[in-house]
Amino acid sequence: MEKRVVITGIGAISPIGLNIEESFDSALNGNSGISEIQSFDPTDLPVKIAAEVKGFDPIELLGKKESKRYDRFAQFGCVAARQAIKDGNLDIDSIDTEKFAVILGSGVGGIITLSEQYDVMRNRGPSRVSPFLIPMMLPDMASGRVSMDLGAKGPNFCPVSACATGADAIGEATEMIKRGVVDLAIAGGSEAAICPIAIAGFASCKALSMNNENPLKASRPFDLHRDGFVLGEGAAVLLIEDLEHAKKRGANILAEIIGYGSTSDAFHITQPSPGGEGAARAMNIAISQAKIKPEEIGYINAHGTSTPMNDKFETMSIKSVFEDHAYKIPVSSTKSTTGHLLGAAGSLEAAFSLMVLKKGEIPPTSNLETSDPECDLNYVPNNSIKTNTDTVMSNSLGFGGHNSSLIFRKFSS
Repeated sequence: MEKRVVITGIGAISPIGLNIEESFDSALNGNSGISEIQSFDPTDLPVKIAAEVKGFDPIELLGKKESKRYDRFAQFGCVAARQAIKDGNLDIDSIDTEKFAVILGSGVGGIITLSEQYDVMRNRGPSRVSPFLIPMMLPDMASGRVSMDLGAKGPNFCPVSACATGADAIGEATEMIKRGVVDLAIAGGSEAAICPIAIAGFASCKALSMNNENPLKASRPFDLHRDGFVLGEGAAVLLIEDLEHAKKRGANILAEIIGYGSTSDAFHITQPSPGGEGAARAMNIAISQAKIKPEEIGYINAHGTSTPMNDKFETMSIKSVFEDHAYKIPVSSTKSTTGHLLGAAGSLEAAFSLMVLKKGEIPPTSNLETSDPECDLNYVPNNSIKTNTDTVMSNSLGFGGHNSSLIFRKFSS
């Protein structure tokens, strides 16, 4: 009999809150985390806005010595992981730590540290480069640091699938539990890429919104006048467990992971496949694994980046999978308030999907003011709505043709 996998804890650091409750409440109320960049002077850049995490104090949370040896993405990951452990009321001393995995991905890793240390080398010479550059820039270091912080001695690695990373981390950790490799895992994504070189790079490939004059309106998924995504940062992780393990320790079960689908477009480095074919296959695989009918899905947290191509083709993929029922499913993009967290986007949006099940309320797609004829589903414009659904889907798509879909259901014994 196949093992069942459940979620018992959530941790999140986002541009709209320093934990999952704060973040989800902000999403419900349409409170945006997007503003002019504060962490450096963006004057010379074509894009001057981002969704930065505000009020995060790594020295207070991690200590002065340790925080200096962690890139910002690893700081976020460690704090979010600790939150998930606390939320799940997990006593690590009481579990088999060799059956405890950490699968924590990042899209670009320590790009802030790399950028800063390149400037050090250029201005002061190679002998002044920090000995911590390499361990701080490696994308796997959030996963490694969390493993060390928690004493988790099971599999520990960093999946990288661009903006599908966080979702794939959750899906692959779930598969490991089903196979009996581990009993439980910390899984998700962490990202901190708001720095001049990243802004310049994404702007150069025409991916970012240029709406510097009105940051709060810049991220507008599915709107006719959308012009690109807004770069965000943060981390979100789930504590996921084998059902019997969770029951044995008396854990509070938040929901069950019942479906995971992962595919490749095999088409283009940045553009989705025509008609959203790859995304549709990921959704269909997840639905098949969940052993449910498509119409049982009561909410979709869309990838919804606010780019012209993604939103159009994602809409087409949803129609392909759900046919006429697509028009009856509430679909929203929380990137309208959080910006795009890249490798952490999928796990944050998975966490929001779980909160929909917990709170019975769906966050809106903010800034959806002018309908696009090619995006004609119910995107929950500008105001949250109540729901009694027991099954939700979260979709994540990434540069390189990555597509990932997760399905969660309220737990029933």
